[in-house]
Amino acid sequence: MDVLWEKAREIGRLVAQSDEYKVLKRANERLSDDRDTVAGINRLGQLQESIGQALQAGEEPAEAEREEFERLAGSVQTSSTYQAFEAARSNFDRLMMRIDEEIAKGIEAGEQSRIILT
Repeated sequence: MDVLWEKAREIGRLVAQSDEYKVLKRANERLSDDRDTVAGINRLGQLQESIGQALQAGEEPAEAEREEFERLAGSVQTSSTYQAFEAARSNFDRLMMRIDEEIAKGIEAGEQSRIILT
């Protein structure tokens, strides 16, 4: 099992050196520095929770909350730092999906192999 953990750490090291990871990290730092957008994201989370609770209770969410949610969502989505972060996250997610696909191929190949390594 030590070899497995060693290989996993090696993949992690390589991911950290990838362009996708570096771009995501920079985009995340820029987003963190954008106080207005971060405040909007945090408020959206609060509103989403409040609206969700009302819906679960079978109640209609307050119109003021719905309007604020829509306004803030539009504001956050048009923020250039948020757009850059989402693009970077999407690219990183694609990289991780590709890695997962390659691991799945390795598992499949390992299942078909008649050689058992201990």
